[in-house]
Amino acid sequence: MIKKLDKNAERQKRHTRVRGKISGTPERPRLNVYRSTNHIYAQVIDDVAGKTIVSASTMEAGVRGKMEGTKTQQAQAIGKTVAQRALDAGIKDVVFDRGGYLYTGRVAAVAQAAREAGLNF
Repeated sequence: MIKKLDKNAERQKRHTRVRGKISGTPERPRLNVYRSTNHIYAQVIDDVAGKTIVSASTMEAGVRGKMEGTKTQQAQAIGKTVAQRALDAGIKDVVFDRGGYLYTGRVAAVAQAAREAGLNF
């Protein structure tokens, strides 16, 4: 019998492996990206304190009304939003955590938009 691969379980394995190597500090927090089928979420996290500093997602009430276009365009908007909020909180440098996803499509769009908005990683 052929077993079907559980893509999310494989992603979680990759994410766990990457998280063993990177960590967010107060000086350089972690920019984490999670993508679901219809939405995308981004958080800037201080792992030492165990706190989320800023976040943005397509589910937010203030952002949801402005979401138009493709999911990649929405991901770019979320990248700009989380970068602006991080800059307002005094965060300039971050470590990018792709969450086990391949660095392409919506994940890359968030990263590229955050870089263009002023974050360094």
